[in-house]
Amino acid sequence: MTPTENFIAHLIELRDRLLRTLLGFFLVFIVLFPFSNKIYSLLAAPLLSQLPVGGQMIATAVTTPFFVPLQVTMLAAFIISLPHTMYQAWAFIAPGLYAHEKKFMIPMIVASCLLFLTGMAFAYFLVFPVIFGFIVGAAPAGVAVMTDIANYLDFVMALFFAFGLAFQVPIAVILAVRFAWVNIAQLKEARAYVLVAAFIVGAIFTPPDIVSQFMLAVPICLLYELGILLASLTSKTKNTVVMEN
Repeated sequence: MTPTENFIAHLIELRDRLLRTLLGFFLVFIVLFPFSNKIYSLLAAPLLSQLPVGGQMIATAVTTPFFVPLQVTMLAAFIISLPHTMYQAWAFIAPGLYAHEKKFMIPMIVASCLLFLTGMAFAYFLVFPVIFGFIVGAAPAGVAVMTDIANYLDFVMALFFAFGLAFQVPIAVILAVRFAWVNIAQLKEARAYVLVAAFIVGAIFTPPDIVSQFMLAVPICLLYELGILLASLTSKTKNTVVMEN
Protein backbone atom coordinates (compact mmCIF):
# COMPACT_ATOMS: atom_id res chain seq x y z
CA MET A 1 0.00 0.00 0.00
CA THR A 2 1.42 3.38 -1.03
CA PRO A 3 1.68 6.25 1.49
CA THR A 4 -1.21 8.01 -0.23
CA GLU A 5 -3.42 4.94 -0.08
CA ASN A 6 -2.46 4.41 3.56
CA PHE A 7 -3.37 8.03 4.37
CA ILE A 8 -6.72 7.72 2.62
CA ALA A 9 -7.43 4.48 4.48
CA HIS A 10 -6.78 6.27 7.78
CA LEU A 11 -9.12 9.08 6.80
CA ILE A 12 -11.86 6.59 5.94
CA GLU A 13 -11.32 4.82 9.25
CA LEU A 14 -11.50 8.16 11.08
CA ARG A 15 -14.71 9.05 9.27
CA ASP A 16 -16.29 5.73 10.18
CA ARG A 17 -15.32 6.09 13.85
CA LEU A 18 -16.71 9.62 13.99
CA LEU A 19 -19.97 8.51 12.39
CA ARG A 20 -20.29 5.65 14.88
CA THR A 21 -19.60 8.06 17.73
CA LEU A 22 -22.30 10.46 16.52
CA LEU A 23 -24.72 7.60 15.94
CA GLY A 24 -24.22 6.33 19.48
CA PHE A 25 -24.76 9.83 20.87
CA PHE A 26 -27.93 10.45 18.86
CA LEU A 27 -29.42 7.07 19.74
CA VAL A 28 -29.01 7.84 23.44
CA PHE A 29 -30.35 11.36 22.88
CA ILE A 30 -33.46 10.06 21.10
CA VAL A 31 -34.17 7.70 24.00
CA LEU A 32 -33.75 10.50 26.56
CA PHE A 33 -35.56 13.25 24.65
CA PRO A 34 -39.09 12.43 25.94
CA PHE A 35 -37.74 12.89 29.48
CA SER A 36 -36.04 16.25 28.85
CA ASN A 37 -38.05 18.20 31.42
CA LYS A 38 -37.53 15.54 34.10
CA ILE A 39 -33.80 15.52 33.40
CA TYR A 40 -33.67 19.29 33.75
CA SER A 41 -35.63 19.09 37.01
CA LEU A 42 -33.01 16.67 38.29
CA LEU A 43 -30.25 19.10 37.34
CA ALA A 44 -32.09 22.01 38.97
CA ALA A 45 -32.81 20.11 42.20
CA PRO A 46 -29.74 21.38 44.13
CA LEU A 47 -30.86 25.00 43.67
CA LEU A 48 -34.60 24.41 44.06
CA SER A 49 -34.00 22.59 47.36
CA GLN A 50 -32.33 25.72 48.75
CA LEU A 51 -35.04 28.19 47.72
CA PRO A 52 -37.70 29.28 50.21
CA VAL A 53 -41.10 27.60 50.08
CA GLY A 54 -42.79 28.65 46.85
CA GLY A 55 -39.47 29.67 45.25
CA GLN A 56 -38.97 28.88 41.59
CA MET A 57 -36.77 29.45 38.59
CA ILE A 58 -37.76 31.60 35.61
CA ALA A 59 -37.31 31.70 31.84
CA THR A 60 -36.72 35.17 30.38
CA ALA A 61 -36.61 34.21 26.68
CA VAL A 62 -39.48 32.81 24.61
CA THR A 63 -37.57 29.70 23.46
CA THR A 64 -35.69 29.02 26.69
CA PRO A 65 -38.23 26.58 28.21
CA PHE A 66 -37.67 24.31 25.20
CA PHE A 67 -33.98 24.74 24.40
CA VAL A 68 -32.53 24.58 27.92
CA PRO A 69 -34.00 21.13 28.75
CA LEU A 70 -32.86 20.08 25.28
CA GLN A 71 -29.29 21.16 26.07
CA VAL A 72 -29.39 19.32 29.39
CA THR A 73 -30.58 16.19 27.62
CA MET A 74 -27.70 16.50 25.17
CA LEU A 75 -25.31 16.72 28.13
CA ALA A 76 -26.87 13.59 29.65
CA ALA A 77 -26.62 11.79 26.30
CA PHE A 78 -22.96 12.75 26.01
CA ILE A 79 -22.20 11.38 29.49
CA ILE A 80 -24.08 8.12 28.93
CA SER A 81 -22.52 7.57 25.50
CA LEU A 82 -19.02 8.50 26.72
CA PRO A 83 -17.82 4.86 27.08
CA HIS A 84 -18.85 4.19 23.47
CA THR A 85 -17.13 7.39 22.36
CA MET A 86 -13.91 6.49 24.14
CA TYR A 87 -14.03 2.98 22.66
CA GLN A 88 -14.26 4.42 19.14
CA ALA A 89 -11.31 6.71 19.83
CA TRP A 90 -9.32 3.81 21.24
CA ALA A 91 -10.19 1.53 18.30
CA PHE A 92 -8.80 4.19 15.95
CA ILE A 93 -5.46 4.78 17.68
CA ALA A 94 -4.81 1.28 19.12
CA PRO A 95 -3.47 -0.32 15.89
CA GLY A 96 -0.63 2.21 15.86
CA LEU A 97 0.53 1.46 19.41
CA TYR A 98 2.99 -1.11 20.71
CA ALA A 99 1.79 -3.79 23.13
CA HIS A 100 3.32 -2.09 26.18
CA GLU A 101 1.77 1.24 25.14
CA LYS A 102 -1.65 -0.37 24.89
CA LYS A 103 -1.18 -1.96 28.30
CA PHE A 104 -0.44 1.46 29.78
CA MET A 105 -3.01 3.55 27.91
CA ILE A 106 -6.11 1.39 28.45
CA PRO A 107 -6.25 1.93 32.23
CA MET A 108 -5.37 5.60 31.72
CA ILE A 109 -8.33 6.13 29.38
CA VAL A 110 -10.74 4.24 31.64
CA ALA A 111 -9.49 6.07 34.73
CA SER A 112 -9.76 9.43 32.97
CA CYS A 113 -13.42 8.84 32.12
CA LEU A 114 -14.24 7.62 35.62
CA LEU A 115 -12.43 10.55 37.23
CA PHE A 116 -14.23 13.08 35.03
CA LEU A 117 -17.60 11.58 35.97
CA THR A 118 -16.54 11.44 39.62
CA GLY A 119 -15.69 15.14 39.48
CA MET A 120 -19.13 15.93 38.09
CA ALA A 121 -20.80 13.79 40.76
CA PHE A 122 -18.72 15.47 43.46
CA ALA A 123 -19.89 18.86 42.20
CA TYR A 124 -23.54 17.84 42.00
CA PHE A 125 -23.93 16.05 45.32
CA LEU A 126 -21.51 17.95 47.55
CA VAL A 127 -20.58 21.30 46.05
CA PHE A 128 -23.86 22.52 44.57
CA PRO A 129 -25.81 22.37 47.87
CA VAL A 130 -23.09 24.44 49.57
CA ILE A 131 -22.83 26.99 46.77
CA PHE A 132 -26.56 27.49 46.32
CA GLY A 133 -27.14 27.55 50.06
CA PHE A 134 -24.59 30.37 50.28
CA ILE A 135 -26.09 32.29 47.34
CA VAL A 136 -29.66 32.06 48.62
CA GLY A 137 -28.60 32.86 52.18
CA ALA A 138 -26.59 35.90 51.04
CA ALA A 139 -29.57 37.51 49.29
CA PRO A 140 -30.63 40.78 51.03
CA ALA A 141 -33.94 40.89 52.84
CA GLY A 142 -36.82 41.39 50.46
CA VAL A 143 -34.91 40.00 47.47
CA ALA A 144 -36.39 36.85 45.91
CA VAL A 145 -33.83 34.57 44.28
CA MET A 146 -35.39 33.63 40.91
CA THR A 147 -32.59 32.44 38.65
CA ASP A 148 -33.08 32.25 34.89
CA ILE A 149 -32.83 28.62 33.78
CA ALA A 150 -30.40 29.43 30.94
CA ASN A 151 -28.04 31.26 33.32
CA TYR A 152 -28.31 28.38 35.76
CA LEU A 153 -27.36 25.90 33.04
CA ASP A 154 -24.31 27.96 32.05
CA PHE A 155 -23.25 28.17 35.70
CA VAL A 156 -23.52 24.46 36.48
CA MET A 157 -21.93 23.50 33.15
CA ALA A 158 -18.90 25.62 34.04
CA LEU A 159 -18.67 23.95 37.44
CA PHE A 160 -19.09 20.47 35.96
CA PHE A 161 -16.28 21.20 33.53
CA ALA A 162 -14.06 22.70 36.26
CA PHE A 163 -14.48 19.77 38.63
CA GLY A 164 -14.23 17.20 35.83
CA LEU A 165 -10.90 18.70 34.75
CA ALA A 166 -9.70 19.06 38.35
CA PHE A 167 -10.18 15.35 38.86
CA GLN A 168 -7.87 14.70 35.89
CA VAL A 169 -4.87 15.83 37.93
CA PRO A 170 -3.64 12.28 38.75
CA ILE A 171 -3.75 11.34 35.07
CA ALA A 172 -1.81 14.47 34.11
CA VAL A 173 0.82 13.75 36.76
CA ILE A 174 1.24 10.11 35.72
CA LEU A 175 1.55 11.01 32.03
CA ALA A 176 4.04 13.81 32.79
CA VAL A 177 6.28 11.33 34.61
CA ARG A 178 5.71 8.56 32.07
CA PHE A 179 6.89 10.75 29.18
CA ALA A 180 9.78 12.15 31.25
CA TRP A 181 8.54 15.74 31.20
CA VAL A 182 9.14 15.91 34.95
CA ASN A 183 10.39 13.56 37.62
CA ILE A 184 9.01 12.65 41.04
CA ALA A 185 11.43 14.95 42.86
CA GLN A 186 10.33 17.95 40.78
CA LEU A 187 6.67 17.15 41.44
CA LYS A 188 7.30 17.08 45.17
CA GLU A 189 9.17 20.39 45.02
CA ALA A 190 6.23 21.97 43.17
CA ARG A 191 3.71 21.22 45.93
CA ALA A 192 3.64 24.80 47.19
CA TYR A 193 2.96 26.15 43.69
CA VAL A 194 0.22 23.57 43.15
CA LEU A 195 -1.39 24.61 46.44
CA VAL A 196 -1.46 28.27 45.40
CA ALA A 197 -2.71 27.41 41.90
CA ALA A 198 -5.46 25.20 43.35
CA PHE A 199 -6.84 28.04 45.45
CA ILE A 200 -6.62 30.45 42.52
CA VAL A 201 -8.64 28.02 40.41
CA GLY A 202 -11.09 27.63 43.29
CA ALA A 203 -11.48 31.40 43.54
CA ILE A 204 -12.13 31.70 39.79
CA PHE A 205 -14.67 28.92 39.35
CA THR A 206 -16.60 29.04 42.63
CA PRO A 207 -18.57 31.78 44.41
CA PRO A 208 -16.65 34.01 46.85
CA ASP A 209 -17.34 31.92 49.95
CA ILE A 210 -14.29 30.19 51.38
CA VAL A 211 -16.05 26.83 51.78
CA SER A 212 -16.72 26.48 48.04
CA GLN A 213 -13.15 27.44 47.23
CA PHE A 214 -11.85 24.80 49.62
CA MET A 215 -14.16 22.19 48.05
CA LEU A 216 -12.37 22.64 44.72
CA ALA A 217 -8.85 23.42 45.94
CA VAL A 218 -8.53 20.59 48.48
CA PRO A 219 -9.47 17.80 46.01
CA ILE A 220 -6.93 19.19 43.52
CA CYS A 221 -4.17 19.03 46.14
CA LEU A 222 -5.18 15.55 47.30
CA LEU A 223 -5.42 14.27 43.73
CA TYR A 224 -2.00 15.78 43.00
CA GLU A 225 -0.56 13.75 45.88
CA LEU A 226 -2.38 10.66 44.61
CA GLY A 227 -0.87 11.29 41.17
CA ILE A 228 2.63 11.46 42.66
CA LEU A 229 2.06 8.17 44.51
CA LEU A 230 0.69 6.39 41.43
CA ALA A 231 3.41 7.86 39.20
CA SER A 232 6.04 6.51 41.59
CA LEU A 233 4.49 3.06 41.48
CA THR A 234 4.12 3.01 37.68
CA SER A 235 7.67 4.26 37.14
CA LYS A 236 9.02 1.52 39.42
CA THR A 237 7.00 -1.07 37.52
CA LYS A 238 8.34 0.27 34.22
CA ASN A 239 11.93 0.14 35.45
CA THR A 240 11.44 -3.43 36.70
CA VAL A 241 10.12 -4.54 33.30
CA VAL A 242 13.04 -2.87 31.52
CA MET A 243 15.58 -4.58 33.81
CA GLU A 244 13.94 -7.98 33.29
CA ASN A 245 14.08 -7.52 29.54
